[in-house]
Amino acid sequence: MAEDIVDVLIIGSGASGAAVAWSLADTKMRIVCLEQGDWMNPSDYPSTRRDWEAQITGPFSTSPNIRKRAHDYPINEAESPISIVNFNGVGGSTVFYSAHFPRFHPSDFKVRSLDGVADDWPIDYATLEPFFALNDRNIGVSGLAGDPAIPAHEPPLPPVPIGLMGETMARGFNKLGWHWWPSDSALVTQPYEGREACANLGPCHSGCAKGAKSSADITYWPMARRAGVELRTRCRVREILVDENDMATGVVYYDEHGVERRQRAEVVVLACNGVGTPRLLLNSKSARFPDGLANRSGLVGKNLMLHPWGLISGVFDAPLASRFGPAGCCILSQQFYETDLSRGFVRGYNLQITRGAGPVTTARTGLTRGQIPWGAGHHEAFARRYNHTVNIGVCCEDLPDVNNTVTLDPDLTDSHGIAAPKVTYRLDENSRRMLQHGLDRGSEVMTAAGATDIYTEGPIRLAGWHLLGTARMGTDPQQSVVNEWGRCHDVRNLFIVDGSVFVTSGGVNPTSTIQAVALYIADAMKQRLANLFD
Repeated sequence: MAEDIVDVLIIGSGASGAAVAWSLADTKMRIVCLEQGDWMNPSDYPSTRRDWEAQITGPFSTSPNIRKRAHDYPINEAESPISIVNFNGVGGSTVFYSAHFPRFHPSDFKVRSLDGVADDWPIDYATLEPFFALNDRNIGVSGLAGDPAIPAHEPPLPPVPIGLMGETMARGFNKLGWHWWPSDSALVTQPYEGREACANLGPCHSGCAKGAKSSADITYWPMARRAGVELRTRCRVREILVDENDMATGVVYYDEHGVERRQRAEVVVLACNGVGTPRLLLNSKSARFPDGLANRSGLVGKNLMLHPWGLISGVFDAPLASRFGPAGCCILSQQFYETDLSRGFVRGYNLQITRGAGPVTTARTGLTRGQIPWGAGHHEAFARRYNHTVNIGVCCEDLPDVNNTVTLDPDLTDSHGIAAPKVTYRLDENSRRMLQHGLDRGSEVMTAAGATDIYTEGPIRLAGWHLLGTARMGTDPQQSVVNEWGRCHDVRNLFIVDGSVFVTSGGVNPTSTIQAVALYIADAMKQRLANLFD
């Protein structure tokens, strides 16, 4: 039986959906969010258990294809060197992200104008700046003002202590004359809004039981629910419905008991990430939209960007306590972020200093790399690496390519019989050159800092965290899916607020920018309520 109509229906409760829900709540409209996953109980996080390292390679893996929770959907990624990682639950992937939280640069929004590649965004850094700042305050971002690599901003909390490991790597960057700065981090370093400060436990990727990490379930959602937003969990949306006027009328979804239901709505907002959003649009095909909803441009699911990642590991003679502290948050270098054609590629990358691994992972990776023997000499080799190892992540900008796609798999389905996504992705020559340059420069700074036994790898297979570009933003309906404030060109009451709308990918973790864009779109909607569909 059809339910009463709501004013705004949001699909997805992750970084963008939560931010939009909170922002729109002050309109006093009736807002409902459907989330296919459930609330997480912090006491269930692997980080509360001694076997947490085993848990994150199985039932709490970042890959839905590995963990296979009831709320997940499978992904065919056989034609991609990078595996998709995400999380389905309240807060989305922010539950298991590293909380590394840099902003895009102003140059990221005008790549065509500056470098003659890709396309410019229809908005710029200045447009988003107040929403970056608002988001920083809302969730509690720690950092140090004054970074010369980006426009001035003032994080509300002091930075994560870089520790002996950070100091050691900083000396390496200084020796080479390269930029470095303490990373902005989406976690609280002091008590903030009722949350306790980070205690430097380390396994941030497996959920922060302390509540110091600024995941959307403990930041935006409590505020949104207090303001009257309704959040329904274990509700998997099958398709978005439209009428003869090309207006969305609501959705068909399965509730927690597997019962098919409908929810009518005046406005539908998609916040399902760069794979989930095109999947839902393509599954919502109809006589009026035979190629998928809002897809008259043919661009839904195209231009997928994943940020190819590289890894450099170095072992130091002295112990650096590298195992302790927020896993992905220490210092970063943006020395190679902007285009320098003498390097052999366009655009650039970010070097992110990350902590060393736990004991089990140290032993396992050391074994597979041939660095730690099994049997005689094991303990000595292990002791030389545990708390002595530093990692550098190379986050490479990914340029849009229409051949990198999310489509519907003809055979694979989720547990409700809904067609699963198929990812087709390749690294172009520009990305390959950029990645190799990053691995080489990462090795160079490791050497300068005093590391030995340097190991490099890239692209990393299980590193598809950043799902961008598959419903891009633009002013031309033939060249984009949504307009400059997130409204679909083809369906005037359908909005997309997640990383799908990104025109380019930048060279840093995108969550800060995803949330700033979501808040900007929500604000644009509020400013236009009287003529939202005109």
